[in-house]
Amino acid sequence: MLQDFRLSVNQLGDRRFRRVLVLGIGLTLALLFGLSVIFITTIGWVIPDSLTLPFIGEIGWVDTAVSWAAVPLMMVLSVFLMVPVASAFTGFFLDEVSQAVEDKHYPQLGEAIQTPWSETIRDTLSFLGVLITANLAALVLYLFLAPLAPIIFWLLNGFLLGREYFQLVAMRRVGRQQAAVLREQYGLQIWISGAVMAVPLSIPIVNLLIPVLGAATFTHLFHRLTATPVQNA
Repeated sequence: MLQDFRLSVNQLGDRRFRRVLVLGIGLTLALLFGLSVIFITTIGWVIPDSLTLPFIGEIGWVDTAVSWAAVPLMMVLSVFLMVPVASAFTGFFLDEVSQAVEDKHYPQLGEAIQTPWSETIRDTLSFLGVLITANLAALVLYLFLAPLAPIIFWLLNGFLLGREYFQLVAMRRVGRQQAAVLREQYGLQIWISGAVMAVPLSIPIVNLLIPVLGAATFTHLFHRLTATPVQNA
């Protein structure tokens, strides 16, 4: 695992890595901004302009006050969700990262299996939904098990990221069905590798590199598990 990660870090200067990094962060910011606007606008429509309370009377500007209060809430949620969402978006461009890794370290391989864009979009959107839902649900555990919150975050996202990234990487070489077989066969090792990758998600700025590094690392992991010799290490 450490060797896989080292090789990935050493390739960060690759222009294809940088391109995917910029696209992933850009799409993530656009999505989170759009969701924030929709959420705050919806609150403005649902909450009445004023409320009448017993013994107090009418209170005006309720919708405005609630809308402004929603702004910091969405900012906190955006920070919390940014990396998982960026990780999902990287799935759109994972093939580019994996190909860059293989061109440099596994040049003896032939052409990879081309996954149709329709399947890539379907898989990525499904993964995005699972990531967001799981992390929002985990907020409840964080409240009741605050001291264990970091461990829960690492294990949860490690499991999800490891499972999805390995599946997408393996599909390029052995197809969807065999990729699922390998994922089950090496499930514990994939989860541990995903959890190790999830730890830097807690470090600001560094965490933005993890989606790309994760895709590259799991490319190396797949080839190591299938005994593909590394060249140009």
